[in-house]
Amino acid sequence: MVAIRIEFDDDEQYERLKKLKKHRGLTWKGLLLEGEKKVREDTPE
Repeated sequence: MVAIRIEFDDDEQYERLKKLKKHRGLTWKGLLLEGEKKVREDTPE
C-alpha cells in the first residue's frame, strides 16, 4: 500500500473538500478517484 500526504492551501479549502467528501459518502481516496474520473471525461484524448 502507498500512503500519500495532501497539503491544502488553507483551512477553507480543506473544509470545502471535507464537506464534499462527507456529502457524497466518500473516503479521501474515493474523492480523489472521482476527481480523476471527471478530469478524464473532460479531457479529450
